[in-house]
Amino acid sequence: MAGLVPAIMARRPYTLLQFRAIPPYLTPMEQFALTERAAARISEIVTAGGREAALRVAVLAGGCSGFQYRFELDEAQQDDDLVIERAGARVLVDPVSLDLLAGSELDYTDELMGSHFAVRNPNAKSACGCGTSFSID
Repeated sequence: MAGLVPAIMARRPYTLLQFRAIPPYLTPMEQFALTERAAARISEIVTAGGREAALRVAVLAGGCSGFQYRFELDEAQQDDDLVIERAGARVLVDPVSLDLLAGSELDYTDELMGSHFAVRNPNAKSACGCGTSFSID
């Protein structure tokens, strides 16, 4: 059998494919991270609402750059959601959005111009001025 492999390989043209090395398993925080400031603000919002909920982070088509982020409180976790927990706060990300958010970090900024959740997304090639929409290549 070993003698057949080189004969088969000699008859067919082969192309060498190279793949980017990906760790076999990424932890939820490596897929989508949550800063301490974001976790603290999520906890404040959920506590003020008086209900058991998580912040759902999703990516939708639209916005001025092609994709836009959506943030909403959600009481229903789906079976295929990625769940990130930090300091009592929970964030839910659906698998479709996770493809566009992989490696990103959710932060909360409180500045003179206003306060908001901000996503630092390494997949975004450009973003609009307000930071709520982005594009990829």
